[in-house]
Amino acid sequence: MRLATLDDGSPAIFATLQGEGPHTGRPSTFVRLSGCNLHCVWCDTPHTWNFEGTRFEHRSDRKFDRATEVLTLDATHVADAIRVLEPRAVVLTGGEPMAQQRELVALIESLGPTFSFDIETNGTLAPRPELTPLIHTFVVSPKLANSGMPAATRLKPDALRALAATGKAWFKWVVATEADVAEVQHLVDTLKLPHDRQMLMPEGTTSDALRSAYEQVLTWAAARGWAASDRLHVHLYGGGRGV
Repeated sequence: MRLATLDDGSPAIFATLQGEGPHTGRPSTFVRLSGCNLHCVWCDTPHTWNFEGTRFEHRSDRKFDRATEVLTLDATHVADAIRVLEPRAVVLTGGEPMAQQRELVALIESLGPTFSFDIETNGTLAPRPELTPLIHTFVVSPKLANSGMPAATRLKPDALRALAATGKAWFKWVVATEADVAEVQHLVDTLKLPHDRQMLMPEGTTSDALRSAYEQVLTWAAARGWAASDRLHVHLYGGGRGV
């Protein structure tokens, strides 16, 4: 498995509160995988993909050293690191974890039934049949035009429909403007995504930015009968790694 690193160079496996999505506030063990098939300009984990020598664009303009940011470990070693931590709710995140589905199946089977597993995904990759029964919740965050990615790259209707068909997916959309919300509404209607599994979340990597945006996001969500998500971890701990 390809894992991202923490600031000290250790594998990005850590316990904290889930900060966003349908399980906000739940103590969780996070496993942050490295590598992503999208390269959003506002991404808050660019160290998982924006490596030196690439042409990807990001607002920070910073490039990362692939050799120090990516660790390759087998599923057994990752499972051992997870067992040391207290929360049995495991969040598989990235980067894009669905790019490593075979490895995730091996990890989950190694840990066994005393753990539950959520995946945070950009929704461009459909789940493999052997993975779906092992997952409690797919937290799907399709990317909008505000990501800077072409629509044909960031939106894969078949994958989104496959995730919806599992009955385990929540769809979490990062929005900043009325145009973003209109884009979400169009996609939900066009793809016939489940109305009661939609969630809007403000863009922002600081507590001040989130506070100034969240009231408007609540208004947009309530008008459509959707949920809203804040980013609790940013308010509590800031925007660093391992939170």
